[in-house]
Amino acid sequence: MLTEVGGSTVAGWLHRPETGDPPGDLGLTHGASGNADAPLLVALAEQFATCGWWVLRYNLPYRQRRPGGPPSPATAPADREGVAAAAEWLRLESGQSVALGGHSYGGRQTSMLAAEQPDAAAALLLLSYPLHPPGKPEKLRVEHLGQLTQPVLFVHGEKDPFGTLEEMEAALATIPGRRRLMSMEAAGHSLVEKRESTGKKQATAARIAQEFVA
Repeated sequence: MLTEVGGSTVAGWLHRPETGDPPGDLGLTHGASGNADAPLLVALAEQFATCGWWVLRYNLPYRQRRPGGPPSPATAPADREGVAAAAEWLRLESGQSVALGGHSYGGRQTSMLAAEQPDAAAALLLLSYPLHPPGKPEKLRVEHLGQLTQPVLFVHGEKDPFGTLEEMEAALATIPGRRRLMSMEAAGHSLVEKRESTGKKQATAARIAQEFVA
């Protein structure tokens, strides 16, 4: 799908159950080096859809402009506008409450938007939040976390170089609203690997979806 909302282009794929009223909508976006076809996002979208949710997995504006390469700090505000546009499109389409999530960079921009605009999301699913650059624990990315009021589920791998579980626990303590850290055993930053079987990817996605819904 490709559509314009509030001056921003929403480009992605909608997973919609065939029947029933959805319990909610979920927008999912990707990390800095990926796109909306990342195995983790696909597995999660399929899993949530089996639970009745509408799920939009979408490309951020920087990825719409070019197929590869990292985002630029200068265009991060435009990426947050893209998150807001995706959320608005979901609201207009289904009339349900909207949860937002993303992997790494996508999750960070999603959480920053939620801090700036609390009404943008009813809940957040932050996958492998990039707490700091690898090897640079002094450069924390936590300034906005204290402004989050939505329920938040952080999903983090035990071997993630962007932050240890202990560092994540300390960061979560600054969030005033409901928050939970779900640790993934032996997982790195990607949470799932391309070489993993479809069944294993689905099992990981099912664990995350069940924890988020709960």
